[in-house]
Amino acid sequence: MLKTESFMKEADTLAGEALWQLLEKIPILEVQGIDAVGVSGDWEPDLIVRLLVDGREHQLICAYKSNGQPRYARSALLELRDYVRHHAPQATPVFIAPYLSPAVRQLCDEKGVGYLDLEGNAHIVFGSVFIERIVAEKPVAEQRALKSLFRPKSAQVLRAMLREPDRAWRVTELSAISGVSLGHVSNVRTGLIDREWAHSADNGLILSEPDALLDAWQQSYTAPLGERLRFYTSLHGSALEDAAHQALSTNPSAGRAAFASFSAAQWLAPYARTGTHYFFADNEGLHKLQAALKLTDSPKGENVVVTVLKDSGLLADSVEPAPGMVCTSPVQTYLDLSIAGERGAEAADHLRKTLLSWPK
Repeated sequence: MLKTESFMKEADTLAGEALWQLLEKIPILEVQGIDAVGVSGDWEPDLIVRLLVDGREHQLICAYKSNGQPRYARSALLELRDYVRHHAPQATPVFIAPYLSPAVRQLCDEKGVGYLDLEGNAHIVFGSVFIERIVAEKPVAEQRALKSLFRPKSAQVLRAMLREPDRAWRVTELSAISGVSLGHVSNVRTGLIDREWAHSADNGLILSEPDALLDAWQQSYTAPLGERLRFYTSLHGSALEDAAHQALSTNPSAGRAAFASFSAAQWLAPYARTGTHYFFADNEGLHKLQAALKLTDSPKGENVVVTVLKDSGLLADSVEPAPGMVCTSPVQTYLDLSIAGERGAEAADHLRKTLLSWPK
Protein backbone atom coordinates (compact mmCIF):
# COMPACT_ATOMS: atom_id res chain seq x y z
CA MET A 1 0.00 0.00 0.00
CA LEU A 2 1.46 3.38 -1.01
CA LYS A 3 1.21 6.17 1.55
CA THR A 4 1.93 9.89 1.41
CA GLU A 5 2.19 12.25 4.39
CA SER A 6 -1.48 13.20 4.15
CA PHE A 7 -2.47 9.55 3.98
CA MET A 8 -0.69 8.94 7.24
CA LYS A 9 -3.48 10.73 9.06
CA GLU A 10 -5.19 8.16 11.23
CA ALA A 11 -8.64 8.52 9.63
CA ASP A 12 -7.29 8.10 6.09
CA THR A 13 -5.19 5.16 7.21
CA LEU A 14 -8.23 3.44 8.71
CA ALA A 15 -10.21 4.04 5.51
CA GLY A 16 -7.40 2.67 3.35
CA GLU A 17 -6.95 -0.40 5.53
CA ALA A 18 -10.70 -1.10 5.53
CA LEU A 19 -10.71 -0.91 1.73
CA TRP A 20 -7.68 -3.17 1.46
CA GLN A 21 -9.17 -5.79 3.78
CA LEU A 22 -12.43 -5.76 1.84
CA LEU A 23 -10.90 -6.00 -1.62
CA GLU A 24 -8.16 -8.55 -0.95
CA LYS A 25 -10.82 -11.19 -0.21
CA ILE A 26 -12.20 -11.02 -3.78
CA PRO A 27 -10.44 -13.74 -5.85
CA ILE A 28 -10.61 -11.97 -9.22
CA LEU A 29 -9.17 -8.73 -7.82
CA GLU A 30 -5.52 -7.79 -7.38
CA VAL A 31 -4.94 -4.62 -5.39
CA GLN A 32 -1.93 -2.87 -6.90
CA GLY A 33 -2.02 0.10 -4.58
CA ILE A 34 -4.07 2.58 -2.60
CA ASP A 35 -2.76 6.09 -3.12
CA ALA A 36 -3.56 9.26 -1.23
CA VAL A 37 -4.13 12.33 -3.35
CA GLY A 38 -2.24 15.50 -2.55
CA VAL A 39 -4.19 18.53 -1.37
CA SER A 40 -4.78 21.20 -4.03
CA GLY A 41 -7.04 24.19 -4.54
CA ASP A 42 -9.58 22.09 -6.43
CA TRP A 43 -11.60 19.22 -5.00
CA GLU A 44 -9.64 15.97 -5.10
CA PRO A 45 -10.54 12.45 -3.96
CA ASP A 46 -8.94 11.24 -0.75
CA LEU A 47 -7.89 7.85 -2.06
CA ILE A 48 -7.45 6.22 -5.46
CA VAL A 49 -7.42 2.42 -5.54
CA ARG A 50 -5.59 0.80 -8.44
CA LEU A 51 -6.89 -2.67 -9.26
CA LEU A 52 -6.40 -5.48 -11.73
CA VAL A 53 -9.70 -7.25 -12.48
CA ASP A 54 -9.11 -10.42 -14.47
CA GLY A 55 -5.97 -8.74 -15.75
CA ARG A 56 -7.68 -5.44 -16.68
CA GLU A 57 -6.94 -2.17 -14.91
CA HIS A 58 -9.65 -0.43 -12.93
CA GLN A 59 -9.78 2.40 -10.41
CA LEU A 60 -11.90 3.22 -7.39
CA ILE A 61 -12.11 6.96 -6.72
CA CYS A 62 -12.83 7.39 -3.01
CA ALA A 63 -13.93 10.26 -0.78
CA TYR A 64 -13.69 9.94 3.00
CA LYS A 65 -15.74 11.98 5.49
CA SER A 66 -15.30 11.78 9.24
CA ASN A 67 -19.06 12.42 9.55
CA GLY A 68 -21.33 10.23 7.44
CA GLN A 69 -24.61 11.99 8.24
CA PRO A 70 -26.79 12.79 5.20
CA ARG A 71 -25.96 16.50 5.31
CA TYR A 72 -22.26 15.77 4.70
CA ALA A 73 -22.72 12.69 2.54
CA ARG A 74 -24.85 14.46 -0.06
CA SER A 75 -22.18 17.04 -0.94
CA ALA A 76 -19.45 14.37 -1.01
CA LEU A 77 -21.48 12.23 -3.42
CA LEU A 78 -21.98 15.16 -5.79
CA GLU A 79 -18.27 15.99 -5.72
CA LEU A 80 -17.34 12.35 -6.32
CA ARG A 81 -19.68 11.99 -9.29
CA ASP A 82 -18.51 15.27 -10.79
CA TYR A 83 -14.83 14.31 -10.43
CA VAL A 84 -15.32 10.88 -11.99
CA ARG A 85 -17.36 12.33 -14.86
CA HIS A 86 -14.61 14.79 -15.80
CA HIS A 87 -11.39 13.01 -14.84
CA ALA A 88 -11.95 9.24 -14.72
CA PRO A 89 -15.20 8.23 -16.51
CA GLN A 90 -14.32 4.52 -16.39
CA ALA A 91 -13.63 4.54 -12.64
CA THR A 92 -16.03 3.67 -9.82
CA PRO A 93 -16.81 6.31 -7.17
CA VAL A 94 -16.86 5.10 -3.54
CA PHE A 95 -17.92 7.02 -0.44
CA ILE A 96 -16.31 6.07 2.89
CA ALA A 97 -17.18 7.16 6.44
CA PRO A 98 -17.01 5.76 9.98
CA TYR A 99 -20.71 4.83 9.80
CA LEU A 100 -23.39 5.15 7.12
CA SER A 101 -27.03 4.88 8.13
CA PRO A 102 -29.52 2.97 5.96
CA ALA A 103 -30.78 6.33 4.67
CA VAL A 104 -27.28 7.32 3.48
CA ARG A 105 -26.68 3.90 1.96
CA GLN A 106 -29.91 4.29 0.01
CA LEU A 107 -28.77 7.76 -1.07
CA CYS A 108 -25.50 6.26 -2.36
CA ASP A 109 -27.46 3.67 -4.35
CA GLU A 110 -29.67 6.39 -5.84
CA LYS A 111 -26.61 8.41 -6.89
CA GLY A 112 -24.80 5.40 -8.33
CA VAL A 113 -21.93 5.62 -5.82
CA GLY A 114 -20.44 2.66 -3.99
CA TYR A 115 -19.95 2.86 -0.24
CA LEU A 116 -17.98 1.43 2.64
CA ASP A 117 -18.08 2.28 6.31
CA LEU A 118 -15.67 1.32 9.05
CA GLU A 119 -18.36 -0.77 10.73
CA GLY A 120 -18.32 -3.16 7.76
CA ASN A 121 -21.28 -2.08 5.62
CA ALA A 122 -20.29 -2.10 1.96
CA HIS A 123 -21.73 -2.00 -1.55
CA ILE A 124 -19.31 -1.72 -4.48
CA VAL A 125 -20.30 -2.89 -7.95
CA PHE A 126 -18.41 -2.65 -11.25
CA GLY A 127 -17.99 -5.00 -14.21
CA SER A 128 -18.24 -8.57 -12.94
CA VAL A 129 -17.50 -7.52 -9.33
CA PHE A 130 -20.35 -7.35 -6.80
CA ILE A 131 -19.47 -6.64 -3.18
CA GLU A 132 -22.24 -6.23 -0.60
CA ARG A 133 -22.17 -6.58 3.16
CA ILE A 134 -24.63 -5.36 5.79
CA VAL A 135 -23.95 -5.15 9.52
CA ALA A 136 -27.13 -5.21 11.58
CA GLU A 137 -25.97 -3.32 14.67
CA LYS A 138 -25.52 0.45 14.86
CA PRO A 139 -22.15 1.47 16.34
CA VAL A 140 -22.15 2.59 19.95
CA ALA A 141 -21.40 6.21 19.01
CA GLU A 142 -24.40 6.37 16.68
CA GLN A 143 -26.69 4.78 19.28
CA ARG A 144 -25.44 7.30 21.83
CA ALA A 145 -26.06 10.21 19.45
CA LEU A 146 -29.62 9.09 18.74
CA LYS A 147 -30.37 8.54 22.43
CA SER A 148 -29.09 12.05 23.12
CA LEU A 149 -31.43 13.45 20.48
CA PHE A 150 -34.41 11.71 22.11
CA ARG A 151 -33.62 12.34 25.78
CA PRO A 152 -36.32 14.14 27.80
CA LYS A 153 -35.08 17.71 27.28
CA SER A 154 -34.48 17.17 23.57
CA ALA A 155 -37.81 15.36 23.29
CA GLN A 156 -39.60 18.47 24.55
CA VAL A 157 -38.20 20.34 21.55
CA LEU A 158 -39.14 17.56 19.12
CA ARG A 159 -42.70 17.30 20.44
CA ALA A 160 -43.16 21.05 19.97
CA MET A 161 -41.94 20.84 16.38
CA LEU A 162 -44.08 17.82 15.54
CA ARG A 163 -47.19 19.60 16.83
CA GLU A 164 -46.69 22.17 14.05
CA PRO A 165 -44.55 20.35 11.47
CA ASP A 166 -44.97 23.02 8.78
CA ARG A 167 -43.92 25.89 11.00
CA ALA A 168 -40.57 27.67 10.68
CA TRP A 169 -39.00 27.90 14.13
CA ARG A 170 -36.51 30.37 15.50
CA VAL A 171 -34.23 28.90 18.16
CA THR A 172 -35.54 31.44 20.66
CA GLU A 173 -39.15 30.43 19.92
CA LEU A 174 -38.39 26.75 20.40
CA SER A 175 -36.58 27.51 23.64
CA ALA A 176 -39.53 29.50 24.98
CA ILE A 177 -42.27 27.05 24.00
CA SER A 178 -40.38 23.91 25.08
CA GLY A 179 -38.83 25.33 28.26
CA VAL A 180 -35.38 24.15 27.14
CA SER A 181 -32.20 26.23 27.08
CA LEU A 182 -31.02 27.94 23.90
CA GLY A 183 -27.87 25.82 23.89
CA HIS A 184 -29.83 22.58 24.09
CA VAL A 185 -32.20 23.69 21.32
CA SER A 186 -29.18 24.51 19.15
CA ASN A 187 -27.83 20.98 19.68
CA VAL A 188 -31.17 19.49 18.64
CA ARG A 189 -31.21 21.80 15.61
CA THR A 190 -27.77 20.54 14.54
CA GLY A 191 -28.79 16.89 15.00
CA LEU A 192 -31.91 17.35 12.86
CA ILE A 193 -30.09 19.20 10.09
CA ASP A 194 -27.20 16.71 9.99
CA ARG A 195 -29.69 13.87 9.43
CA GLU A 196 -31.71 15.97 6.93
CA TRP A 197 -34.82 15.62 9.07
CA ALA A 198 -34.99 19.42 9.07
CA HIS A 199 -33.53 22.26 7.06
CA SER A 200 -32.67 25.86 7.79
CA ALA A 201 -34.59 28.55 5.92
CA ASP A 202 -34.51 32.34 6.09
CA ASN A 203 -37.43 32.32 8.52
CA GLY A 204 -36.18 29.51 10.74
CA LEU A 205 -35.87 25.74 11.16
CA ILE A 206 -38.42 23.62 9.28
CA LEU A 207 -39.02 19.88 9.58
CA SER A 208 -38.47 18.31 6.17
CA GLU A 209 -38.84 14.63 7.13
CA PRO A 210 -41.20 14.34 10.12
CA ASP A 211 -41.93 10.69 9.27
CA ALA A 212 -38.25 9.74 9.27
CA LEU A 213 -37.79 11.57 12.57
CA LEU A 214 -40.73 9.77 14.16
CA ASP A 215 -39.56 6.41 12.80
CA ALA A 216 -36.11 6.85 14.35
CA TRP A 217 -37.62 8.06 17.63
CA GLN A 218 -39.92 5.05 17.84
CA GLN A 219 -37.03 2.65 17.17
CA SER A 220 -35.01 4.19 20.01
CA TYR A 221 -37.92 4.80 22.37
CA THR A 222 -38.07 3.52 25.92
CA ALA A 223 -40.78 4.22 28.49
CA PRO A 224 -40.44 7.49 30.44
CA LEU A 225 -38.61 7.15 33.73
CA GLY A 226 -40.86 7.10 36.76
CA GLU A 227 -42.53 5.01 39.43
CA ARG A 228 -45.22 2.74 38.01
CA LEU A 229 -48.00 2.30 40.58
CA ARG A 230 -50.89 -0.14 40.35
CA PHE A 231 -54.34 0.54 41.83
CA TYR A 232 -57.92 -0.66 41.84
CA THR A 233 -61.01 1.49 41.41
CA SER A 234 -64.61 0.42 41.69
CA LEU A 235 -65.67 3.18 39.29
CA HIS A 236 -66.61 2.26 35.74
CA GLY A 237 -67.98 3.86 32.59
CA SER A 238 -69.37 7.39 32.89
CA ALA A 239 -68.72 7.48 36.65
CA LEU A 240 -65.01 6.91 36.05
CA GLU A 241 -64.97 9.50 33.24
CA ASP A 242 -66.63 12.09 35.47
CA ALA A 243 -64.14 11.42 38.26
CA ALA A 244 -61.19 11.56 35.86
CA HIS A 245 -62.52 14.83 34.43
CA GLN A 246 -62.54 16.28 37.94
CA ALA A 247 -58.99 15.18 38.66
CA LEU A 248 -57.49 16.17 35.30
CA SER A 249 -59.17 19.53 34.77
CA THR A 250 -59.09 21.20 38.19
CA ASN A 251 -56.27 23.61 39.02
CA PRO A 252 -53.29 22.17 37.07
CA SER A 253 -50.93 24.33 39.14
CA ALA A 254 -51.81 22.13 42.13
CA GLY A 255 -50.80 18.94 40.31
CA ARG A 256 -50.97 17.55 36.81
CA ALA A 257 -52.11 14.25 35.38
CA ALA A 258 -53.15 12.97 31.96
CA PHE A 259 -54.61 9.90 30.32
CA ALA A 260 -51.76 7.94 28.70
CA SER A 261 -51.17 4.96 26.42
CA PHE A 262 -54.36 2.98 25.62
CA SER A 263 -56.49 5.37 27.69
CA ALA A 264 -55.27 8.41 25.77
CA ALA A 265 -55.75 6.58 22.47
CA GLN A 266 -59.42 5.96 23.34
CA TRP A 267 -59.96 9.71 23.24
CA LEU A 268 -57.60 10.49 20.36
CA ALA A 269 -58.10 7.62 17.89
CA PRO A 270 -60.21 4.78 19.35
CA TYR A 271 -59.05 1.34 18.31
CA ALA A 272 -58.67 -1.32 21.03
CA ARG A 273 -60.37 -1.21 24.41
CA THR A 274 -58.60 -2.43 27.49
CA GLY A 275 -59.85 -3.04 31.00
CA THR A 276 -56.97 -1.07 32.50
CA HIS A 277 -56.81 2.74 32.67
CA TYR A 278 -53.42 4.41 32.24
CA PHE A 279 -52.25 7.80 33.52
CA PHE A 280 -49.08 9.87 33.71
CA ALA A 281 -48.86 12.23 36.70
CA ASP A 282 -46.59 14.27 38.90
CA ASN A 283 -46.69 13.70 42.68
CA GLU A 284 -49.53 16.13 43.30
CA GLY A 285 -51.41 14.82 40.28
CA LEU A 286 -51.19 11.33 41.76
CA HIS A 287 -52.90 12.53 44.95
CA LYS A 288 -55.69 14.10 42.89
CA LEU A 289 -56.22 10.84 40.98
CA GLN A 290 -56.22 8.80 44.19
CA ALA A 291 -58.91 11.01 45.70
CA ALA A 292 -61.11 11.40 42.61
CA LEU A 293 -60.97 7.79 41.43
CA LYS A 294 -61.05 6.32 44.96
CA LEU A 295 -57.92 4.33 44.24
CA THR A 296 -56.79 1.54 46.53
CA ASP A 297 -53.46 -0.29 46.39
CA SER A 298 -53.70 -3.45 44.34
CA PRO A 299 -50.59 -5.54 43.70
CA LYS A 300 -52.88 -7.98 41.85
CA GLY A 301 -56.03 -7.39 39.87
CA GLU A 302 -55.31 -3.72 39.26
CA ASN A 303 -57.37 -1.74 36.75
CA VAL A 304 -55.55 1.61 37.05
CA VAL A 305 -51.84 2.16 36.37
CA VAL A 306 -50.30 5.54 37.20
CA THR A 307 -46.72 6.39 36.23
CA VAL A 308 -45.38 9.16 38.44
CA LEU A 309 -42.91 10.76 36.06
CA LYS A 310 -39.37 11.63 37.01
CA ASP A 311 -39.45 14.39 34.40
CA SER A 312 -42.86 16.01 34.56
CA GLY A 313 -42.04 18.21 31.55
CA LEU A 314 -43.74 15.54 29.46
CA LEU A 315 -47.08 16.59 30.98
CA ALA A 316 -46.75 20.01 29.36
CA ASP A 317 -47.25 18.27 26.02
CA SER A 318 -50.90 17.39 26.50
CA VAL A 319 -54.11 17.86 24.54
CA GLU A 320 -57.82 17.95 25.35
CA PRO A 321 -59.77 15.99 22.73
CA ALA A 322 -62.85 16.68 24.88
CA PRO A 323 -63.23 19.50 27.45
CA GLY A 324 -61.29 18.65 30.58
CA MET A 325 -60.21 15.21 29.34
CA VAL A 326 -56.45 15.75 29.33
CA CYS A 327 -54.40 13.25 27.30
CA THR A 328 -50.80 12.86 26.30
CA SER A 329 -50.23 14.28 22.83
CA PRO A 330 -50.68 12.13 19.70
CA VAL A 331 -46.90 11.82 19.31
CA GLN A 332 -46.35 10.77 22.93
CA THR A 333 -49.32 8.42 22.85
CA TYR A 334 -48.04 6.84 19.64
CA LEU A 335 -44.61 6.23 21.17
CA ASP A 336 -46.06 4.68 24.33
CA LEU A 337 -48.41 2.42 22.40
CA SER A 338 -45.60 1.29 20.11
CA ILE A 339 -43.86 -0.47 23.03
CA ALA A 340 -47.04 -1.85 24.61
CA GLY A 341 -47.02 -5.29 22.98
CA GLU A 342 -48.81 -6.52 19.88
CA ARG A 343 -52.15 -4.85 20.63
CA GLY A 344 -50.33 -1.64 21.43
CA ALA A 345 -48.44 -1.76 18.13
CA GLU A 346 -51.71 -2.17 16.25
CA ALA A 347 -53.27 0.76 18.12
CA ALA A 348 -50.13 2.83 17.49
CA ASP A 349 -50.34 2.14 13.77
CA HIS A 350 -53.99 3.17 13.71
CA LEU A 351 -53.29 6.38 15.64
CA ARG A 352 -50.40 7.29 13.34
CA LYS A 353 -52.47 6.79 10.21
CA THR A 354 -55.30 8.82 11.73
CA LEU A 355 -53.45 11.74 13.33
CA LEU A 356 -49.79 11.68 12.34
CA SER A 357 -49.80 11.52 8.55
CA TRP A 358 -47.91 14.32 6.83
CA PRO A 359 -47.68 15.20 3.12
CA LYS A 360 -44.57 13.84 1.44
